[in-house]
This record gives sequence, structure tokens and C-alpha cells, in this order.
Amino acid sequence: MTVGDLKARFSEVIQEIRAGEEIAVAFGKKREIVAYLIPKSARKPVKRQLGILQDKGKVTFADDFKITAEEFLEA
Repeated sequence: MTVGDLKARFSEVIQEIRAGEEIAVAFGKKREIVAYLIPKSARKPVKRQLGILQDKGKVTFADDFKITAEEFLEA
């Protein structure tokens, strides 16, 4: 489907997607596919990578380190 077709039939396309259809959107003179519209139920959840900074740095505090709540909140 071209961008123009999508714009002209947007409400119908949304209903088709809700019914389970997957739509490819083409753009430009070459009609290159630039996007796919898929139902929300077909989307795979993406796992977030946690701890990407693990072992990249280090924080240490001196034994005599002290900070008041006021000093902390002003930082």
C-alpha cells in the first residue's frame, strides 16, 4: 500500500489491522517498503538489557564520608 492509499483509507486500514491483517507501506517512485503495520497482538515484547554499564565504572566512598540531607538535596 502506498502512503497516499494509506492516507485516503486510514480508518479502513486500521480496521483491517485490528482484524489481524499486516500492511506494508511503500514510499517514493520506487515504492520502497518503509514500514509494516501489524496488529498489537502480533508484536513481540522487547526484552530490555539491564546492567549495560556493569563493570564499566566504580564508586567508592571514604569511611569518613558524610553528607547532610540539606547538602544532598542542594546538589
